[in-house]
Amino acid sequence: MKTILELQNVTKYYSSGSIVTKALDGISFSMEPGEFVAVMGASGSGKSTLLNVIATIDQISSGDICMTGTHLQDMKEADLSAFRRDQLGFIFQEYNLLDTLTIEENITLPLHLKRLPLKETQEALQHVSKVLGIADQLKKFPWELSGGQRQRAACARAIITSPALVLADEPTGALDSKNSKTLMETFQMMNQSLKSTILMVTHDPVVGSHANRVLFLRDGKIWSEVHQGDRSRKELYREILTVSAALGGDMDVF
Repeated sequence: MKTILELQNVTKYYSSGSIVTKALDGISFSMEPGEFVAVMGASGSGKSTLLNVIATIDQISSGDICMTGTHLQDMKEADLSAFRRDQLGFIFQEYNLLDTLTIEENITLPLHLKRLPLKETQEALQHVSKVLGIADQLKKFPWELSGGQRQRAACARAIITSPALVLADEPTGALDSKNSKTLMETFQMMNQSLKSTILMVTHDPVVGSHANRVLFLRDGKIWSEVHQGDRSRKELYREILTVSAALGGDMDVF
C-alpha cells in the first residue's frame, strides 16, 4: 500500500535570543491511505509543532518529511501555496466560514480557486454535502445554521478537493460535549465513507478514541503508540487513559 505521509528523524529547534528549544526530537512515523491518526500529549510536548511542519507552516531543522512522493523541505516557497491548496485540508477550532457567502459558496471556494469546471464543482459539492448530511442547507448562510451544521460545512470545505491528508488542530477545543460528539461522528463519516486520511491533534481522550491509532508525544518524541485493532472504542478509550496517566502532564485524563 502506498504511503501518504512519512517522517524520518524530524527535528525542529526554536530560538529566542540565546535560548534554544528543541520542539521535535527525532520524530519518525508514517501514515497509509485511509488512516485516522490522533496525536496526544501534554502542553509543550510538540503536538502543534508537528502539525505545523507537516502543514509547511514551519520548516524542519533536520530530517525528512515526504508526502505523496514530495519531500516538503525541498519545495520552493512559490510552490507551497499550491501544495497546501491541492494536497491538504484544514479543520480548525473555529468554523472559519465566511458569513457573507452561502454554505455552497463556502464549501466550493477551494475548487473555484483551482478554477475547476462548474460541472465538476457541482458534482463534488453534491457528493460531500450528501454524505455529511447538509445537502438541504447549501443555499443558507452560516449564521442560519446550527453549530453542528456549520461544523459539517467546514469539514465539507476541507475535503471537497480530495486532499491527500486532512489536518485537524484541536477541532473540539472550543465545543461543548454535544457538539464535540457531533463533530467526531462527522470525522468518522469522512474517514469511513469518503476515505479521508486524517491526522488530528487533541488533548481529549474521548476525542482521541475515535481514531484508529494514537501517537503520544513527550518532550518532542514519540513516547508511546496504541492501535484500535479489533477492540471497541470504549476499550481504546480505556487504554488511552492508562497511557495518559503514565505519561503525566496536563492532559485531561479524568
